[in-house]
Amino acid sequence: MPFYVYLLINKKDDKLISYVGYTRDLKKRVNLHNSSKGAKFTRGRTWILAYKQKYLTKNKAMKEEYLLKKNYKKRIFIKKKFINL
Repeated sequence: MPFYVYLLINKKDDKLISYVGYTRDLKKRVNLHNSSKGAKFTRGRTWILAYKQKYLTKNKAMKEEYLLKKNYKKRIFIKKKFINL
C-alpha cells in the first residue's frame, strides 16, 4: 500500500496557512484534520488538499515530507494557486 505526502491549506485573515504531512490513507487523514481530530496545529480550521504525491515506501515518504516542510519556495508556489479562495 502506498504512502502519500500532502499539503493542506487554510485561509485565515487573508493569509494562506499550510500544513504538510504523510499518510497511507489520504482521504481519511484529510477528514481527520477537518473534524479537529488530526494534528493539534490543524484543529478548528477547514483544510483544502492542495498537493499530494504518492510514494511506495514509508521511508521515502518521510524524507520527502521533511524536504517539503523545509522548501518554502515550493510551498509558496503551491499556495499561489489558491490565492483567490
